Amino acid sequence: MSGGHFDYAQDRIGYIADEIERIISVNDNIEKDQYGDDVGYHFPQDIIDKFKDAVKTLKIAEAMVQKIDWLVSGDDGEDSFRERWGKEVMKDFL
Repeated sequence: MSGGHFDYAQDRIGYIADEIERIISVNDNIEKDQYGDDVGYHFPQDIIDKFKDAVKTLKIAEAMVQKIDWLVSGDDGEDSFRERWGKEVMKDFL
């Protein structure tokens, strides 16, 4: 599948989700970087929980845009779109 209708902007959505996951993963890190700044962000758990919600939402959005892209670009038909939507997008809502 090639898609391209949205100039592959859905990849940016995925990148943002990955970057937020990285921030979550280093949040409690007490090491210093090369400039002497904390590696970790030290956000409280309630903020990290919101970040986790955002990651889930962004990943769902990325999948939704990808499926729409394939449909409007002619890579998928309506039946394939419906099937992929149900199997690859809606599963993330459960």
